[in-house]
Amino acid sequence: MARYIFITGGVVSSLGKGLMAASLAALLQARGYKVRIRKFDPYLNVDPGTMSPYQHGEVYVTDDGAETDLDLGHYERFTGVSARQSDNITSGRVYRDIIAKERRGDYLGATVQVIPHVTDAIKQFALDDQEDLDFILCEIGGTVGDIESLPFMEAIRQLRNDLEPMQTLSVHVTLVPYIAAAGELKTKPTQHSVRELASLGIKPDVLLCRAEHPIPDGERQKIANFCNVRKESVIPALDAPSIYSVPLQYHQEGLDAEVLRGFGITDAPEPDLSGWADVTDRYFNPEGEVTIGVVGKYVGLPDAYKSLNEALVHGGMANRVKVNIKWIDAEVFEGSDSDIASALEPMHGILVPGGFGERGSEGKIASVRFARTRNVPFFGICLGMQMACVESAREAGFDKASSTEFGETGEPVVGIISEWMSEEGIQQREEGGDLGGTMRLGAYEAKLSANSHTSRIYDGATTISERHRHRYEVNAAYIEPLERQGLVFSGMSPDGLLPEIVERPDHPWFVGVQFHPELKSRPFDPHPLFAGFISAALEQSRLV
Repeated sequence: MARYIFITGGVVSSLGKGLMAASLAALLQARGYKVRIRKFDPYLNVDPGTMSPYQHGEVYVTDDGAETDLDLGHYERFTGVSARQSDNITSGRVYRDIIAKERRGDYLGATVQVIPHVTDAIKQFALDDQEDLDFILCEIGGTVGDIESLPFMEAIRQLRNDLEPMQTLSVHVTLVPYIAAAGELKTKPTQHSVRELASLGIKPDVLLCRAEHPIPDGERQKIANFCNVRKESVIPALDAPSIYSVPLQYHQEGLDAEVLRGFGITDAPEPDLSGWADVTDRYFNPEGEVTIGVVGKYVGLPDAYKSLNEALVHGGMANRVKVNIKWIDAEVFEGSDSDIASALEPMHGILVPGGFGERGSEGKIASVRFARTRNVPFFGICLGMQMACVESAREAGFDKASSTEFGETGEPVVGIISEWMSEEGIQQREEGGDLGGTMRLGAYEAKLSANSHTSRIYDGATTISERHRHRYEVNAAYIEPLERQGLVFSGMSPDGLLPEIVERPDHPWFVGVQFHPELKSRPFDPHPLFAGFISAALEQSRLV
């Protein structure tokens, strides 16, 4: 019988509910329990796939091709449990499915209402795919009091009544702000937030209180008295020096023990946190450092490249070095070569990530050229690989080489993909069709050339599976002239039609991939491409 932990947030947004859910799941997992985490998002988009990175941060893609909230990246990185389409739902998806049923007549003429139809759909989402899980953690997006989240709050209120006693538990994440002028922590915002939650019929069992300063026992007791919980259930959550410190910090504060007590579990095994101790040791005690220049177009918002940032950190852990990331706007490189050189010469490695649209593309191409001609380790991901191919094509004499994503071109080195094979059969797309969910999404296999540099990075593997999210592909008609120019296509789709990996054997480390390896990197298991890239950057740092 799966037990449910419902996680809500109050006072303000951005308190770190996703990180808290991931950390709690990791602690339960360290005690031997099987866990899964789900995210309920109140916004009306069907999924985040069409949302601007500046609005919502990165879009996290699962193996089964779902475009999901970036919190699912935290879930995967902290637990190693691969997320699925069934682990993220939005109001938009709920309403879309309900309207489709109403149009088909599935409700037999009944009036369709928020209660019971919307709340029932949300409850069914929470209850599906339980398998043999011990705990299912359900994070409710937004903040208590938001109009958008009310159906979700009502659904979990009903679930707490529907399920067996001691089968559900509510964790509420709040803020205990410090007022510098008064020199005091203030508990009133937490009290009001809990009262708001209680007015919706949900009594929190555990309070996780975010604070910049330690919360004295007297203040914890005050919160407990006014919020109708035990003092031990008021868990301080101070700012941590790294997200990878959070599980250990929460364990020291007793979060996992208090959650288990809330379920009546008093004989749980002690957690094995040796893996987390090793991760934090590698993070806080590096034996060197490298500087990586990331030339992108969404660098103004770090969350737009959240998984990429973490994968670079993991690559540093694998090599026991600190990775200093310099976020560089690709548009600034569309000027003189001297600007490019002054910005990139201090870098030990250059990474060009994915993205959409023409803005900044010439700057990315210039970054590729700098890395190629200066023998600086280069890593191109998705659009970054495509720009590497365009740069090579121009070097080979195709002066107008470009991507059809940027407009009409007589030399389409990169073009829209209209048809490809998936596990479900042939997939087809049309130019000008819907944008949402119409890309090559999710895990696809690639065949690696034997004895290639990339094959060695993957420990000699000849077949790999990686996650994709893109609408355009490198045009296979240009493979032969590009290979004559020195670019080797060392990875292809199983049918041999779609380029997946390019590399340069005459370069210290030059790899471009059509997929997104950052989505599968974990602190305990850094992705081999990022581990290899940081290793090459470390060698570069010794040459400088």
